[in-house]
Amino acid sequence: MSITLERATPASLDDVTEAVAGWQQDGGPVQLHPGDLGWHWRLGADQLAKAVRVWRRDGQILAVGLLDGSALVRMALAPSVDRDDAFAAQLVADLSDRGRRGVLPADTAVVEARSGAAFRDLLRERAWVADEPWTPLCHDLTEHVEGCHLRVEVVDGHHVQARVAVQRAAFSNSTFTAERWHAMAAAPPYRRARCLVGYDAHGDAVAAVTVWSAGRGRPGLLEPLGVHRDHRGHGYGTAISVAAAAALREMGASSATVCTPSSNVGAVATYVSAGFRRLPDVTDFRRTT
Repeated sequence: MSITLERATPASLDDVTEAVAGWQQDGGPVQLHPGDLGWHWRLGADQLAKAVRVWRRDGQILAVGLLDGSALVRMALAPSVDRDDAFAAQLVADLSDRGRRGVLPADTAVVEARSGAAFRDLLRERAWVADEPWTPLCHDLTEHVEGCHLRVEVVDGHHVQARVAVQRAAFSNSTFTAERWHAMAAAPPYRRARCLVGYDAHGDAVAAVTVWSAGRGRPGLLEPLGVHRDHRGHGYGTAISVAAAAALREMGASSATVCTPSSNVGAVATYVSAGFRRLPDVTDFRRTT
């Protein structure tokens, strides 16, 4: 059976996104989610396609990698290849090949591999070592989610500027714009997504989040979530996290998931205070040879 590696095309992105959505499972790792692809779609389909790698066996998509920057690839694997040694061997060979296949650059490489037992075991055997630790968190949505103390609006044509303003004030290096929001909102993954903006008692936009469903009965994702730098320390991060979980429940998601650097203890505490359960820390893999 032939295993092939290809770069995505704009025309193939919808199929790739649907494949990744189908791999999301409760109780499984918080791996690359269709929402991650949807968030990157703000840069346009052409740019996203250049960053996506697809592994197929006999034509079936079984793994997807998203190049996030120049040296990190974020992976999602089909549950059917969790213990597939042959498929894992091909993945590791492609990721270890210094630049020939255009997956990772020659000088440095990091793989976010949270799924695929055989894949992860083989990375360790081939001298890929633990890199930065991340903390996944999960909110079970089978029960009612309490409301929050913010007025929360779903972003549409009337709230785009507020969504953009909070994003740029929450992340100092953000390049988010209204044009990029419209590009993201017009993309296929956004059919199962919402942007939320939280307003305080004075009517100021103080927090925002985008939530992504993978379909009814599957885990949803918060990506990204931020609090305006001028309004921190008032519990708005917790409030918008609660609102995000409630929105995903309304959309039919089975759980709400998020993953944040373990070093960001404030973010971890915020999610926990919003009802998210902290899961065991995970690490990326860094190439050493």
